[in-house]
Amino acid sequence: MKPSMLFVIGAPRSGTTMLERMLSAHSTILGGPEPHLLTPLAHLGVWDKVDKAPYDHVLAAESQKLFVAGLPGGERDYWDACRAYCDTLYGRHLAANGAGKTVCLDKTPAYALILPFMQRVFPDAKYVVLTRHPVAMFSSYANSFFDGDYAAAHAYNPVVERYVPALAAFLRQQETPFIHVRYEDLVKAPEAWFEKICAHIGVPYEPEAIEYGKAGDDGAAHGKGLGDPIGVKQHTRPTTASVKKWVAELVHDPAKRRLMEGIIASLDPADLETLGYPLAGLWKPLLEAGDGVPAPKPPKLDRYRLERRAIMRLRALARSSALFRRLLTKARLACDVLLRE
Repeated sequence: MKPSMLFVIGAPRSGTTMLERMLSAHSTILGGPEPHLLTPLAHLGVWDKVDKAPYDHVLAAESQKLFVAGLPGGERDYWDACRAYCDTLYGRHLAANGAGKTVCLDKTPAYALILPFMQRVFPDAKYVVLTRHPVAMFSSYANSFFDGDYAAAHAYNPVVERYVPALAAFLRQQETPFIHVRYEDLVKAPEAWFEKICAHIGVPYEPEAIEYGKAGDDGAAHGKGLGDPIGVKQHTRPTTASVKKWVAELVHDPAKRRLMEGIIASLDPADLETLGYPLAGLWKPLLEAGDGVPAPKPPKLDRYRLERRAIMRLRALARSSALFRRLLTKARLACDVLLRE
């Protein structure tokens, strides 16, 4: 079964899970957790390479390119093979879980970094590109995964510098059709924008899907896998509650503000404008807020946040203590031995 594919493209913490839940509530669209099928496929050697893979990636890439060049269709045969791999997995997923649905939705933020590859493999797919104010996106990323530690989040993954240029490049190309939606516009006028998204996909507009939390779509399809670990479950429909959360953080933490100012300054202003956040107005919410903004309240501790704090502290300890690293290495070796089949 060759499915009709729909990809929601966006940086981490830019509202992609919320939009995926809305679309999954549609009667013709099957969504679910992030499968991450295409990122490994994009680095098999012909399109890109895996530097730390346990084989000679340079030799493998050259050998594969020679093999592909000798095929009847050349490079086109390689893209057909990649597509066949994806069609098999997506098609069987849709057949097993779709219950009459006709569109298979994949929302994996990392795909924004392999869009040129995806355009080759899925030139006929539907693409919805969701962008968010870059400081708001990074604030959400740091708070969701690094307990609000901006420096640690940036050191681990400079998401703004990686995703802004990649998304801007795709938005400027004209070969692959797409619809571009800003997160702030979607949560402010979800009915109007969801209707436009449905029209782009080619499915009927179902306004009831906007109430994704009431659509009976909280079961197994979203019970496991990667995605928004906390935010989207707090609401049943799009909300503007998180649009300006970042402002209070930067007002009350000069170090965070300096870090974000440096990050934004490193970006190409043309990329920011393409994403819908021109530099001229990017800092306007912060400048208008002044010093009278109440300090942000610390988030409520739950199991997820406690786990993240434990991971961060153990990771810091592993970096700073040679003894602790040796103990971890011995524990890993013991686990490998015990779990060996």
